[in-house]
Amino acid sequence: MNAYLNCVSRQEAQQAWWGKLDSCGYFCHLPTEEVPVSQALGRVTATSVYARQSVPHYNGSAMDGIAVRAQDTFGASETEPKRLSIRQKEEDFAPLGCYIVNTGEVLPQGTDAVIMIEDVLLGGGQAEIMAAAAPWQHVRIIGEDIVANEMVLSEYHVITPPDIAAVLAAGLDTVSVVMRPRVAVIPTGSELVATWQELKPGAILDVNSHMLSAAVVDWGGEPYRHEIVRDDEICLKEAINQCLETCDMVITNAGTSAGTADFTTTVLAQLGEVLLHGVEIKPGKPVALAVCQGKPVIALPGYPVSTMLTAELFVRDILLARQKLSEQKTQQVQAVLSRQVFSPLGVEEYLRVSLGEVQGRMVAAPLGRGAGIISTLTKAQGIVSVPKYSSGFSAGTKVDVSLIKCRQAENTLLSIGSHDLALEILGVFLNRQSSVKISCANVGSMGGVMAIRNNEAHIAGVHLLDERTGQYNLPYLSKYLSGKKDWKLVHLAQREQGLIVAQGNPKNIIGLADLIREDVRFVNRQRGSGTRMLLDYQLPKLGLKGEQIIGYGQEVATHMAVAASIDGGVADVGMGIRAAARALELGFIPIAQEQYDIILNFAEGDERAEEIIDILKSAAFRRDVEALGGYDLAEAGKVLVSQ
Repeated sequence: MNAYLNCVSRQEAQQAWWGKLDSCGYFCHLPTEEVPVSQALGRVTATSVYARQSVPHYNGSAMDGIAVRAQDTFGASETEPKRLSIRQKEEDFAPLGCYIVNTGEVLPQGTDAVIMIEDVLLGGGQAEIMAAAAPWQHVRIIGEDIVANEMVLSEYHVITPPDIAAVLAAGLDTVSVVMRPRVAVIPTGSELVATWQELKPGAILDVNSHMLSAAVVDWGGEPYRHEIVRDDEICLKEAINQCLETCDMVITNAGTSAGTADFTTTVLAQLGEVLLHGVEIKPGKPVALAVCQGKPVIALPGYPVSTMLTAELFVRDILLARQKLSEQKTQQVQAVLSRQVFSPLGVEEYLRVSLGEVQGRMVAAPLGRGAGIISTLTKAQGIVSVPKYSSGFSAGTKVDVSLIKCRQAENTLLSIGSHDLALEILGVFLNRQSSVKISCANVGSMGGVMAIRNNEAHIAGVHLLDERTGQYNLPYLSKYLSGKKDWKLVHLAQREQGLIVAQGNPKNIIGLADLIREDVRFVNRQRGSGTRMLLDYQLPKLGLKGEQIIGYGQEVATHMAVAASIDGGVADVGMGIRAAARALELGFIPIAQEQYDIILNFAEGDERAEEIIDILKSAAFRRDVEALGGYDLAEAGKVLVSQ
């Protein structure tokens, strides 16, 4: 059991890592190759590139007009124009003669200037001009752009589209470039399978090797995906050895933690030097860095978020430096956190967040923090670093957010509140219409109301049932949004809430009274969610209490998570919407019709609010949502309150 007890800070790890590779000469004497210029985009020149020919390589006309000898035009004016005889191009030049030329044509022998056709009167075999031409006027002379043997591109230059044109014009068909680093990616683990068809309980689909290979391409490398290596020390050693023979870098994935089958570092110690094992970061603590045969070998932890983070920290910049590419600079913005974040002391935590500009300020909404939650990798617009000696940040704290490439917070709307599948469809329609995306943080209806009150969200889904009046949403908004301006409550749908059960309803559950049976396991929604409040409203009517229900304290954050818990056998029943049951082909027992509305929080004049309302009213949106099952959108888009 390797507990990686001697962890170092991220800064110490990176310094040691770079220092070791530098001392090994890893960034020197880079291999090169000749590639066709047309295929050289994004490649790095290995040597300076010199022109084989001048550009242009002849004196040519830069305009449509007449080619003349400049001295023949001297003295011409509007009052005393000069007339030049038009000659054929095959005729030799003679004084006071000219030739008709088009753009790009070779300048006829004896001429040294071009007069634009707009400034010439033609007729009777003559050209009449009313202004003198300067020598080499409107002429592209030899070497005007590039001179033969002149440097076109310097060494270690990243080739751009215009560079390709320049090099080709300079007479070169190929160019010498730094060879792309070949990177082996070795997925490890007896539990891994290559395709989803092979999945069974206990098996895990290998997605990390595909993610890492794509990242290698993004960072300029050439990936080689090795087949899955089972938990066998000899097999792993053979795989790494094989890859070291043909690759410039080797990445292993999983097998770095403290389990009985985690022996990657043992193998690396046999093949070379393990520089360190364990870095004070979260997620990604079990990462190991080694050098074998003068090449870097990085052992990354197996959870997807840990895998990607440690690759970004310890692989990306090494690959860029290996190609003489500049380090990718990360743009930062300041934002306020939408909710409190607790963090363990002693590790630097990297928190992925959604970003959106709400009422003139940037808001960061923390996403799920599990190292295995792949969806946070796709939803995040930025990353917040929590220092190792900090216990976290309170809600409203200003933090520095490192932006993830190609994620524009300006085009993102933050939806914080109750989960509903219709919001995801709304996001699809918005993106189609105006390239605006919706990023959802599912914290329940009350969490959404508070986010709107604090100007931390653009949209909040709510379905809050007031037990005293039996009315939805308005009693709560009157209380918590009193005095706030620039918000609207807009109806989205009437939707069916009920009990989600396994296909065929094997436990023969027919209503809420069955939840207290000893053979029934329940999965609940989180406190503050409208579904939880509806359940707690219904139970007393039947003389039931939550503590009588097995699993009442087991909480999940979305309707789909309830359905997945039942589909996976974690629970027998849960409260949720019909659409979630239908999505996973589960059984459904109706309990109540509820009102689901959205709060829109946009400054006056922001057209996105009206754009959303128009989408809600559209026949196409209504059709797509109602097709999910359990929805009635007859009054979707109706504004219930406008402040």
